[in-house]
Amino acid sequence: MRRGWVVAGAMLLLCAALAAPIGWLHLTTAADRYTLGEAPERPVALVLGAGVTPEGEPTRLLERRLEAAAELYRSGRVEALLVSGDNSQEHYNETEVMYDYLVAAGVPAVKIARDYAGFSTWESCVRARAVFGVESVTVVTQTFHLPRAVALCRAAGLEVVGVGDPAWEDRAPAMLYGYAREVPASVKALFDMVVQPEPTFLGPQETAVEEALAAERSDEAG
Repeated sequence: MRRGWVVAGAMLLLCAALAAPIGWLHLTTAADRYTLGEAPERPVALVLGAGVTPEGEPTRLLERRLEAAAELYRSGRVEALLVSGDNSQEHYNETEVMYDYLVAAGVPAVKIARDYAGFSTWESCVRARAVFGVESVTVVTQTFHLPRAVALCRAAGLEVVGVGDPAWEDRAPAMLYGYAREVPASVKALFDMVVQPEPTFLGPQETAVEEALAAERSDEAG
């Protein structure tokens, strides 16, 4: 009987240890997370990748992120978009798929900057700040991912708010999986925030975001 209590206690402690990081991320980012309709103005929207189908189309979750980003642009709440995805394999170009989708959705090509080395949330945030010179940003992702994304971008030195897409009515199984995956992912996020590892590829500074913002201002001036 006593052994059973010990095992139960150990399991409770393990559950608490796993729940603590994700609970902390939710608590500390609550004031900076918004729905699409509530999002404040920021110069740039950072759109995080979420996979590409074998046919070269964005997954439905990624498509919804891109739709949200396009709406932020159309409503004037961001001036430029930075799409950050994985292009680590010759025949897998997440970033270009995101770019093509936004252009087809009516976002001017000159308003979209492309990051081809966004291999993780942390790397996308670090590169947005260190490579593309972004200072203030709206990060766009699904609601399950948003607390981690906001916290990591903040740790990377960005002034950040986040817009979360609630895809329950469209992709409920994927959302359930996403929330479950956030438990171990939150532990890794805390590690990244403390250790702050270098991205896989940092590279030289790029001016694509600066050029996109300048193009927006030129359009308004003209």
